[in-house]
Amino acid sequence: MLWIFWLVFAYFLGSIPFGLFIGKICCNLDIRNEGSKSTGATNVARLCGFKYGVAALILDVAKGFIPVLMACQYSHNWIFISLVAAAAVLGHVFSIFLDMKGGKAVATTIGVFLALAPVATIYSIICLLAVIALSGFVSMGSLTFAVALPFFSLITGSIGMVPLACSMTVLLFWTHRDNIKRLAKGQENSWKKKK
Repeated sequence: MLWIFWLVFAYFLGSIPFGLFIGKICCNLDIRNEGSKSTGATNVARLCGFKYGVAALILDVAKGFIPVLMACQYSHNWIFISLVAAAAVLGHVFSIFLDMKGGKAVATTIGVFLALAPVATIYSIICLLAVIALSGFVSMGSLTFAVALPFFSLITGSIGMVPLACSMTVLLFWTHRDNIKRLAKGQENSWKKKK
């Protein structure tokens, strides 16, 4: 019964669309109708400015980090913790506040794994930032992060988190399916050039 409470709590927290709130309160914009139409930090940064994008990023990371950190204090059962982590991420992707729509879950996944496997997460973030800097494509960096996460979880000793990391890899590729199509066609928006 307590497991259900934790899963509902994690899902509810993950569902909070901070990017949407920031867009409406700070920029008077419904970011679901502008830019990439995503509620994630990248779209907030493009439409409202870098500092607002950073704010959205921090809040989206926090809504993955907080419930997982709390769950780790409650139990060391890796199945329970993995389910709580998955609930937070799925809340972001399928938000109850957005008619079961949402963001692409990179930031929330980062928050989850900062609580579970911080070293692996930091290495994966370095890969993400390096690819964005070199290519100019946030989506390419995000996909690199998705691939790097299970790899670094394995080699840094966070073996129990590898199944969850692999599941997140699949989910992140799915949420970025439109970006993958645009990358393949050379139509993806880059930070290095305006289209």
